[in-house]
Amino acid sequence: MKNNKKYLIVIGGPTASGKTSLGIRLARHFNTEILSADSRQFYREMNIGTAKPTPEELAQARHHFIGNLSVHDAYSVGDYEREALILLEKLYQKNNVVVMVGGSGFFIRAVCEGLDDFPDVPAHIREELSQLFENEGIIPLQNELKKLDPEYYAQVDTQNPKRLLRALEVCRATGQPFSNFHNKEKTPRPFVPIYIGVDWKRETLYERINKRVDLMLEAGLEQEARDLYPLRHLTSLQTVGYQEWFDFFEGKIDRAEAIRLIKRNSRRYAKRQMTWFRKVEGMKWVDEIFDFGIFDF
Repeated sequence: MKNNKKYLIVIGGPTASGKTSLGIRLARHFNTEILSADSRQFYREMNIGTAKPTPEELAQARHHFIGNLSVHDAYSVGDYEREALILLEKLYQKNNVVVMVGGSGFFIRAVCEGLDDFPDVPAHIREELSQLFENEGIIPLQNELKKLDPEYYAQVDTQNPKRLLRALEVCRATGQPFSNFHNKEKTPRPFVPIYIGVDWKRETLYERINKRVDLMLEAGLEQEARDLYPLRHLTSLQTVGYQEWFDFFEGKIDRAEAIRLIKRNSRRYAKRQMTWFRKVEGMKWVDEIFDFGIFDF
């Protein structure tokens, strides 16, 4: 190390882009540890459908925030920010470099820049939206957010009702788009974030996503979803790769359609992730083979 600065190398990008393998290579190169910033991988009951690192991958570098929660646990981005900063302080006592890997942009930004200050939402607005979701499902939430805040709609996981509800609460309470409140000044951090994005041509990425879903099916994704079906009402399970199976189990679609929708919705999710990461200031885009010599510490 040429100086005593602390660095957080953030490996971002869409699902199935190879972030895990690149993060492990970097962690081994710098003899350091990895913080996961994939909010779906926090839950220990969700393994196959969240593409968690394999036991072999986990053995190559120490990972944090993988399988550390139950789907029953209430956990917010604020909780993650607080716990990640505490952990980073400890890790920086041993090493000036730590690696963060994940596709959940909101969680990455919370750690690197701090959370935005959002206005208070009257209880009746929150209750009205909760009732709308309970009575009519997620589609009305998607449609309203697309109308009120197309910018945020293009970035958010539209299958995640928690995110949709939060955005709509602010839209209704203020009469302004939720995305308007994402422009606060960055909170100073005792480390320097270095953003690395794993990029592929769209056709190649979509092929990788389809192949990953096929591998998940071989690994037992359908049975994992069936085991979790009794818990389908939990927010943590309102996600691609599980919701489609739940519709199949309820007879709403056939099995082939469930698989088709998982692939399609995964591709759509990847597109939204790329929309978010493309806007990250200072992001350096690479393929999975690149020279670590770019890190001149």
